[in-house]
Amino acid sequence: MVDEARLESYESGLAPKTEGWFVVNVRDAAWDTHDVFGSSCMFESRDAEFADLGIRICTLLPGQPNGLYHGEDTQENFLVLAGECLLLVEGQKRPLRTWDFVHCPPHTEHILVGAGQGPCVVLLTGNRREGRPIFYPVSELALRHGAGVEVETPSPREAYAGYADETLERPEYWDELPWAAGSES
Repeated sequence: MVDEARLESYESGLAPKTEGWFVVNVRDAAWDTHDVFGSSCMFESRDAEFADLGIRICTLLPGQPNGLYHGEDTQENFLVLAGECLLLVEGQKRPLRTWDFVHCPPHTEHILVGAGQGPCVVLLTGNRREGRPIFYPVSELALRHGAGVEVETPSPREAYAGYADETLERPEYWDELPWAAGSES
């Protein structure tokens, strides 16, 4: 029998404090916000991380990347739930809109960048494998969109060295997001 996780209230919402199954609404879940890389609903916490599958909802303003252009040893998938964004993939730029799905097999170089007139909402999933290789190649396209590295590296710590950490807070445009209607939190 699997126990129900205990959810704890953080500044930006609820997150699991213990391992186990749980139910949480996106509008009630904990969020983190980064000045450069958008906001994310992680559904997990440092106390109770998901071992096999990473899943989160990311919101991006126009021009805002969700991270740095990279490829990794596991697959990732993305589903645009609302708004528009650009997919930078293997040196190409592809516009995405609501309900577009993206599959990136292992080693696919990619990143998302918000586009359009308002926030973009994307569901992100990816396999987790301890010690999985990840690399950040130099890409002129990614650099033009504020999502690239100047020097290739296999180290996330090196790639993100010049950026501040995210904060546990909801994005300032929270009221514009689909689930905010009727939100009392």
